[in-house]
Amino acid sequence: MLSDLLDKLTSYNLFNYLLPGAVFAYFAERSFAIKLVPDDLVTAAFVYYFLGVVISRFGSLVLEPLLKKFRVVKFEPYPAFLTASEKDAKIEVLVEAANMYRTFVSAMVLLLLLAAYLKVEALYPSLSGWRSLIGGLALAFVFLFAYKKQTDYIANRIRKLNS
Repeated sequence: MLSDLLDKLTSYNLFNYLLPGAVFAYFAERSFAIKLVPDDLVTAAFVYYFLGVVISRFGSLVLEPLLKKFRVVKFEPYPAFLTASEKDAKIEVLVEAANMYRTFVSAMVLLLLLAAYLKVEALYPSLSGWRSLIGGLALAFVFLFAYKKQTDYIANRIRKLNS
């Protein structure tokens, strides 16, 4: 069953979701004794994938805008990207690689934020009772803004096709 699932994964899913999720879970357990993944291999694969999606969305919604703001990276306008992608298929491969790097940076940043949160929680033990609520709210906001960003991309593509 797991091999069937792995056969269906694209390289994008593997390198931008599954692998970063597994790396994050590994370092969270080794560094902070936080076990995020069950021992069941099939369930673990889904958890790794979910963690990777969260990490990727954090990179897209938080890290990427910060890197743009501080001029570490510069993007071309989305319509220009779409036009160029139609002319050069290699752009999609390059975007996939860039997104993978962004996702791994995001995983490291989130591990640092987790370390900082655990330090704060050690200073204020009453925060530990709020961990689930804080995590749930953070996930809700990440997916809410990811949904908004994705629908904006869809609208941009529709506008380009109709112009």
